Amino acid sequence: MKIIKLGNFEIGSRKLTILAGPCAIESRDIVFTTAEKLKTITEKLGINFVFKSSFDKANRSSIKSYRGPGIEKGLEILSEAKKEFKIPVVTDIHEPSQAKIAAEVADILQIPAFLCRQTDLLVAAAKTGRIVNIKKGQFLAPAQMAPLAQKVFESGNDNILFTDRGVSFGYNNLVVDMRAIPVMQQIGYPVVFDATHSVQLPGGAGDCSGGERKFVSTLAKAAIAAGADALFFEVHPDPEKALCDGPNMLYLDNAEKLFKTCNDIFELVRNA
Repeated sequence: MKIIKLGNFEIGSRKLTILAGPCAIESRDIVFTTAEKLKTITEKLGINFVFKSSFDKANRSSIKSYRGPGIEKGLEILSEAKKEFKIPVVTDIHEPSQAKIAAEVADILQIPAFLCRQTDLLVAAAKTGRIVNIKKGQFLAPAQMAPLAQKVFESGNDNILFTDRGVSFGYNNLVVDMRAIPVMQQIGYPVVFDATHSVQLPGGAGDCSGGERKFVSTLAKAAIAAGADALFFEVHPDPEKALCDGPNMLYLDNAEKLFKTCNDIFELVRNA
């Protein structure tokens, strides 16, 4: 499996990587508060850290749902946080035209799950030279990620990550198959497990998504035990007041305990 180098650390090696931050950029204060605390926690635990937040969340349940501040303002805030805390960042792109602009700030360009098969989007992300994190669509089997990686590879970029976030199970529900982790690793790239979107209940609250935060810890620990190379968490100082994805986001104050447990399991699995 290819080891992905990012700055002074590696993803897919013998150290846990965590991608974490608020779902969407709500304000500079929330971004800075969350980034600062998560950096402190991960440095203390010896975990690689990538800050995550989105300038736009195009796949919303309602036209009235909060999407983010937009690409210009959002990237400005991410750039400030990146410089202030000396951290790499990951953010979503939804259209090919956003790739080059976002790559000026983001170290990892994330392809949303529902857009994972969009050839033009994958090619545009690949051509920036940035790491491309392809989130597995809820409608795909794990092995179907191979052709998607090939699109990026044949566009001149083999810095690829896969992220699993569950599969469609029934009305407003997802289910996680942990076999997906080794299956995707066999394709040749590190696998990230998205522990917070995997407990999402898409459209479960009518005009917005619901979520079952109580299962985030269970799934995160299970994914690490199954061999995941990295974890993805959406984290917020006060999820109950978050403007999107609040029901499945992790409380910032609860992050350290869960991160430590996951890191302990990771070290046990990697050294077994």
